[in-house]
Amino acid sequence: MVFIMHASVIARINAFFLFLLFSVVVHADTFKVSSAQISKIGNGYVLNAKIEYPLTARVLEAIDNGVPITFEQQFELIESIPLLGGYWQWNETLWSTNIHHELRYHALSQQYVLHALDTDNQRNFPSLISALHALGKIEGFSLPPEHLDDIDNLVFQLRSGIDLHALPTPMRPGALISSKWQLTSPWVEAQWD
Repeated sequence: MVFIMHASVIARINAFFLFLLFSVVVHADTFKVSSAQISKIGNGYVLNAKIEYPLTARVLEAIDNGVPITFEQQFELIESIPLLGGYWQWNETLWSTNIHHELRYHALSQQYVLHALDTDNQRNFPSLISALHALGKIEGFSLPPEHLDDIDNLVFQLRSGIDLHALPTPMRPGALISSKWQLTSPWVEAQWD
């Protein structure tokens, strides 16, 4: 018995499987804030967080070829005031900041160099995994004390991605439109202790 499918049915099935494959690949290759906790220490509050950095083959190739990749960690403190019995929220950003780290492979020393651009601190790592682990470990990040008198309506959120505008000029146009470079994590709300 021969089973013949109509071409439009086959096209729909193929499109469905391509959509599923694309969804899984995109989801699997985005950065992820796996934990974010705010703790009270003395008179202030600090953030401890972990970010996972799965890199695509395109980004790995760029790093291995000595291209500096700038990672951007974004932080926001938001006052969220419930309105209409909590059905709607009025959000106002009280404070925000970005922290930039440049990661590059130094072929002569065979080391991965992680450079904190905001503090000019530089560390060397023997492997890419150890450099990404260090990049993703945030410990004791101080929150601005001037906004923390009453934390009941405060939301602290963070995310991380690659700063595509910091790539070398010839690479930027392709990276801006390629899904292989779109790795920014979604915003994640930190938990208050």
